[in-house]
Parts: sequence; C-alpha cells; structure tokens
Amino acid sequence: MTSTAPPPPPQDRIAEAPDRVELPTGAAPDDSRFVNEDLLPVPLERRDWTTYNFAALWVGMAHNIPSWLLASGLVALGMDWKQAVFTIALANLIVLGPMLLTGHAGPKYGIPFPVLARASFGLRGANLPALIRAAVACAWFGIQTWIGGVGIFTLLGKIFGGWANADEIGGQPWTLWLCFILFRALELAIIYRGMDTLRRFENWAAPFVIVGALVLLVWVAVKAGGLGPLLDQPSKLGWGKDFWPVFFPSLMGMIAFWATLSLNIPDFTRFGAGQRAQIRGQSLGLPTTMTLFALLSVLVTSGSQAVYGEAIWDPVQLVARTDNVFGLLYSLVTVLVATVSVNIAANVVSPAYDLANLAPKLINFRTGALITGVVGVVIMPWKLTETPELYIFTWLGLVGGLLGTVAGILIADYWIVRRTVLDLADLYRPGGRYWYTNGWNPRAVAAFAVGGVLAIGGSHSEPGKGPFPADGLVPFLKPLADYGWAVGLASSLVLYVLLTGRESVTPGSSSGPAAR
Repeated sequence: MTSTAPPPPPQDRIAEAPDRVELPTGAAPDDSRFVNEDLLPVPLERRDWTTYNFAALWVGMAHNIPSWLLASGLVALGMDWKQAVFTIALANLIVLGPMLLTGHAGPKYGIPFPVLARASFGLRGANLPALIRAAVACAWFGIQTWIGGVGIFTLLGKIFGGWANADEIGGQPWTLWLCFILFRALELAIIYRGMDTLRRFENWAAPFVIVGALVLLVWVAVKAGGLGPLLDQPSKLGWGKDFWPVFFPSLMGMIAFWATLSLNIPDFTRFGAGQRAQIRGQSLGLPTTMTLFALLSVLVTSGSQAVYGEAIWDPVQLVARTDNVFGLLYSLVTVLVATVSVNIAANVVSPAYDLANLAPKLINFRTGALITGVVGVVIMPWKLTETPELYIFTWLGLVGGLLGTVAGILIADYWIVRRTVLDLADLYRPGGRYWYTNGWNPRAVAAFAVGGVLAIGGSHSEPGKGPFPADGLVPFLKPLADYGWAVGLASSLVLYVLLTGRESVTPGSSSGPAAR
C-alpha cells in the first residue's frame, strides 16, 4: 500500500524565494535512518558558488589524463583529429542537457543527488540508484588514482633511473604500489577538509592544467617540425561504412564519461547562488573545455604518430620519451594536479553522499570518502584501461547504459511529473508522500529494470577483447548496445511517465504530488 502524507504542520512549512527553497531549522524529522548533517539542505547563506566556481570546477574536471585518453583513444582506433574532436564535442553538448536538468534541484532546494532520488525511487528505494552511482564512482576513483600513480612512477623512474626495476609484488614493482598508495592518501587528505577546500583547489588547478597541456602540444609540434604533420595524419576509417560502426559506440562512450556527473551534479549545484550561476557555469565549463582538451590531445597524439611512427595515446608515456629533467618535473606536477583535480570532485564527493544516504547514522561525508578510497583499490582499476576497446566500449558503454536509465527516471519525475515542485520536509520523513510502498516506488524500479535491460542487455565484445559474448548477453538486443545511454534514458523516461502519469501540483505550493 502507498500512503499520502497530510499537509505539513505550520512549523514544517517551507521558507522559499522565487527560485530557492529553504527548510527551517528543526523542520526535518529527527530520524537518523534518513537524516544527517551532510544530507540536509544547504542553508541559503551557504549557497554561494558563482558562475566562475562552476566553470572552474568543470575545467578542473575535464582536463585530466582519462579524458585525454578518450580523445587520443579515438585516434588510436583510427579516427583523424577532425573526427575525434567532432565526436567529443557532440557528446558533451548532448550530455549537457540532462546535466542542467538534474542540476536544477541543487540551487532550488539545496539537496544532494541521493535525496533528490528519494522523490522518484522512495526514501529507501533511493539507495538503488545511489549505490549504482557510488559503485561507478569508486571504480572511477580507482582508475584515476591508478593512472595518477603510474604517471608519478613513470616520470620519477625517468628522473632517477632504476625505479622500475624494484622487486615485484602482485606482478607490479613495489615502487609503483607505493606511488599509488601515496597518491590516494593525498587525494583523501584534500577531500577530508571539505567542499570549500575543494572549491579553492579547483579555482587555481584549472588554469594550471591548461598551461601544462599547451606546453605538451608545443613540445610535440617542435619535434614534428610544425603543426602541419599533426594535422595531416589521415583517418584510417574515412567517412563511410567503416566510420559509423566506430562512431556511434564511441559517441555513447564519450557521453558515458560524464553521465556520472549528469546524475550527481546536484551534489555541487546545491551550493549554487542561483540557477543562472549553475547554468552559465556549466554551459561555459563543460562543452568548451572538453572540446579544447580533445583538440589538444588528438593533435598531440597525431604528433606522436608523426614523430615516433605510432599513436601514443597515453600522455605520460609520451612525456617519458624526453630526457629534459625540468620538463619531466613540470609534467609530474601537472599529472598530480590534473588527476587530483578531477578525482576528488567527480569520484569522491558523490559516493561520500551516496554511502551516507545508505546509513546516515553510521556514515558521514568523510567516512564515505574513506570507504571510496578502499573500494577503489579492490576493483583492480589497472585492468580497465589496458586497451582503448576495453576502456571506451566495454567499461564506458556499460556504465553509460545504467546511468542513462537512472537519469531518465530522475528527469521524468522532477520535470514532467512534479514540474520541479518538491515537498522538502517529506524527503526526510518516513510515511510521507515519498514513502510509497515501505519506502520503495515500484514504478521507478520497474522503469529502471526495463530500461537497464534494453540499455545493456545487448552488450558484446570482440573475441578476446572483452568480457561479453560476441553475440551479446541478450542476442536480439545486440543492435541497441551501441546506443546504450540514449536507449536507457529514453526508455526509462517514457515508461516512468506512462506508469506514473502527470500529477497535479497547486501553483505556488511547496508540496509535491502525493504518492499514488
């Protein structure tokens, strides 16, 4: 049975401005199953992030080694620089849409992603999308930390020599494990100091990384004898029948790269000074910087092909070809800053909130961050970036399908069903309008199950290049696999709306639609 909450008592009435809503102190129920300090709405006086803060956040997150590997990986798969940049630019324009839609709830209500998910999935059911997002973030944290650790290991080995010849533990030199562990400790130390430290770090890290990428481009251009050889590398695919089978799964992979943030972007926009700040900041920060960084990475990768006769898609391995100590040290600092910048923002903040939502009484933001650091090692991230095929098609394709499905439900519920109107107190109240059936909304679960199967059921791998059967997990769904994120988002959105219907909301009311 579902329940409909009575109108909130006077002391629980929501204080609101035209585009921002605040929950008065003490209005949330004192129930540690669903409430702790990190999950409560951010007070209005602390919602102070500006357009620059959001733009800098995106610049800091976009300019990192894995996003470099995205673009350079497309060159390694046979695209020329124009095809690779076009693919990434289009993907980021597409993913910006759901990013802005889900981000709207942040400045308006001051709530993080797992609390927003309670409106559609239920107070308990929100743990389903939250844990999926947390698992993906933990894996990404491990990948980013491993890449950063390898970068430090490679560059230190080039500077000091003999670094790579240390005794092996688990198939890797112990010095590599040391770099990995120390790098992880540095990241957790920064995030442990809180969101304000993160904002200050992103503000100066963003321009520093851009300069580092430009320096690498200049270096390769000089080695190649100018920009001409970088631009002249031909496409191995052309624009015909060989291009499109690579383009569409690559496009979904590029979208999937930031599909994670399209879900939990309220974790950041909840600190926004208003809708204008988050809309302008994200629109300026995401598509422009990702396209610029893609252009830099494909030009550098094309340059490596011109200089060394092969496309070196890993910038660390490329930099290691130089014997200039100053250049190696500068690259080492750039790798550190770039990886820390994205990892603590994109892959620690989200699971910290998500895990806190699972057990608010036991887990706070800092505890969740520490758990993320542990899980990020257990998933063995070094396996996921071995080849461009495994990284782009298998890992990103699978993640994109699942996260697109969740995004479709959130957007349908917040924009179509509720028309952006939520009852803020009931998001924390057992038995309220978001309690549904014992804390779960069966309609959201059904839409997620169907959308998820359609999105990833056809996942397949070339023989010897991935974990899936060549004919797909569900063979008749194989044709949908190359469009996983789009299939998941569209199918779950439509099904959720059909199952739920469009609720009526009294204009100007702070109460959302009652559970049905």
